[in-house]
Amino acid sequence: MIRLILIVLFALLIGTGLSLGLQYDLGYIRISLGHYLIETNFWVGLALLIALVALIVLTIGMIRRMRQGGGLVANWVSRSKERRARRRTTQGLLALAEGNWPRARKMLTSGAGNADTPLINYLAAAQAAFECGDHEAVDILLRKAYESTPGSDMAVGITQAQLQLAGNRQEQALATLVRLRKQSPHHPFVLKLLKNTYLRLEDWRELAKLLPELRKRSVLPENELGELERQVWHNLLEQAAEDCRRQQKENPNTSLEPLTRLWDELPGFLRRDEKTIGDYARLLANLGDEEQTETLLRKVLHNHWSDDLVNLYGRIEGRMPDEQLLAAEQWLKDRPNNAELLLALGRLSLRNELWGKAREYFETSLRLRRSREGLAELSRLSAHMGDEEMSIKLMMQGLANDNGLPKLPMPKA
Repeated sequence: MIRLILIVLFALLIGTGLSLGLQYDLGYIRISLGHYLIETNFWVGLALLIALVALIVLTIGMIRRMRQGGGLVANWVSRSKERRARRRTTQGLLALAEGNWPRARKMLTSGAGNADTPLINYLAAAQAAFECGDHEAVDILLRKAYESTPGSDMAVGITQAQLQLAGNRQEQALATLVRLRKQSPHHPFVLKLLKNTYLRLEDWRELAKLLPELRKRSVLPENELGELERQVWHNLLEQAAEDCRRQQKENPNTSLEPLTRLWDELPGFLRRDEKTIGDYARLLANLGDEEQTETLLRKVLHNHWSDDLVNLYGRIEGRMPDEQLLAAEQWLKDRPNNAELLLALGRLSLRNELWGKAREYFETSLRLRRSREGLAELSRLSAHMGDEEMSIKLMMQGLANDNGLPKLPMPKA
């Protein structure tokens, strides 16, 4: 109310001032523009000037409002495009989940330009293109994904490697993963993909180099990692043995250094692993170094008992068969009812041409456990000792053949 009164009083004062001013002649205003001449009373000129200023202000205001209106239209159009992009992205992802690869690729690609996350669109579209078998389109879409989002090299690279592995392009996948590992040496998923790639390529040496990093970063469960290490080193031992065989064909006097050197490189826990020791011992024996095999097995069995290893011990011929037999008989004191040890003792007795002792060991072993090997050995020995009836009886039990039996000296009938 007070404000309104003040405004009215102010308007009255202005009106009074103008009325008083009009009573005085303040002259006139004359404006010459070329051939035109404008003359007017001062007060009329002042009124025209005020009107002109007001017109300019109104015009500027209208222009500003028009610009703002154009911006609103542009914003509306932009939001409309974003809504369509989100709708197409949703439709594309649904089609991808349903296995409709062509539609998924079309929807995801068309919506990528205005999508909030174009990287997701292009990566998913690359997956759809891969399922369609269009590998060229996959590379193009992955490149667009990389260009659409700064800092997406790792995500794009991992997707590319996965698709390359799925397409059995192991060499290309390896190149991609090696590049990614240079950027991020300890990335767990890159390490896991590298492991899978080396496994497919059967590159056991590179996989062996990767194993410490896999363990350090806990990429795999402990039991799975242990099994992988056994597989890797088993294959490396096989490769080293194969190298030794090739060298022996060229030069029979070639040493077994490639195999023995690799054994020294094995992790400590694998050099104590029963299966790994057995693999190495068999490879040594097959390459003709039964003396070193016997020394290794005797040392291992003295500290850690294994039925499988004692079976192998009974099959090999050491440098001194009598000492080999005595060592095994020492073990019998602690394991008098071990059927596998008694079988090995029977074989070692044959090495020493102790026929009666060998037969006794075989029979004792069979009383404890009727194994195929024990029956076959006793059958073979009985035949050479002239006990044809016993030999035939044992053969009738299904062990007539010398399946897997080592060549051992036999008594003459």
